[in-house]
Amino acid sequence: MRLLERMRKEWFMMGIVLAIAGAKLEPSVGVNGGPLKPEITVSYIAVATIFFNSGLSLKTEELTSALVHIKLHLFIQIFTLAFFPATIWLFLQLLSITPINEWLLKGLQTVGCMPPPVSSAVILTKAVGGNEGIVITPLLLLLFIVRRYIKDWLERKKPPFGAISSSVLLMIIYTTFCDTFSNPNIDLDKFSLILVLVIIFSIQLSFMLLTFIFSTRDNSGFTPADTVAIIFCSTHKSLTLGIPMLKIVFAGHERLSLISVPLLIYHPVQILLGSVLVPTIKSWMVSRQKGVKLTRPTV
Repeated sequence: MRLLERMRKEWFMMGIVLAIAGAKLEPSVGVNGGPLKPEITVSYIAVATIFFNSGLSLKTEELTSALVHIKLHLFIQIFTLAFFPATIWLFLQLLSITPINEWLLKGLQTVGCMPPPVSSAVILTKAVGGNEGIVITPLLLLLFIVRRYIKDWLERKKPPFGAISSSVLLMIIYTTFCDTFSNPNIDLDKFSLILVLVIIFSIQLSFMLLTFIFSTRDNSGFTPADTVAIIFCSTHKSLTLGIPMLKIVFAGHERLSLISVPLLIYHPVQILLGSVLVPTIKSWMVSRQKGVKLTRPTV
């Protein structure tokens, strides 16, 4: 029974594995010109569906409330969209002299440029009890306007936005790897893959520690709840928006699947590390909040 519950909870992770395995077994189904016609169904319909779905799933009232925390948002935006990619670029200059597959390294750079997710970081922040500093990408703002006009219908029907986006994303992943496995010239060595996995774990932990140090300084002005939001939202990257972006930017590129591998690894790593650290971070936040209350002068 526990196994079934676990499988239901982690169906998307299992879906990624099955999608890649399916592409390996029968790549001809998902290649350009194949039965699935990914040049149409994926490049246009699937990608548009994910962006449209992501925009509708975000509540306009939550956006209005979140905009009040200007300093928090500025910190997250600057860290994730400027400091993060710049640091990764400098790090990759050192890694370029190593025997790691160059396309995996390019994939690491694309990870650094990705926006934060609108799901996992917020879920983990909620689990701790932190401030939900959702970071919005400009492409989604138009969909907020659309959502305002169909707000009542959405609240009444409660469409499964997450499941829809995840299912469509699995299709994109499947067709991406179909192109890879149908190309005999592409070979991914296990050594590079293992090193990239270790690098991603190290990046995640280092940046989480760095954001914690920055946001807990005496003159930072951030509350413990703000720090929790910063730790998760500044260091997480969106797979749901990232894969479609890569599909658009590298459309037709024979190395697209290799470039997307680091992002596919980064996603489960950020959820795993976040889930493991939730109890520790929650304990820290509660103790800090109690300490703040105790130090307040009584009237």
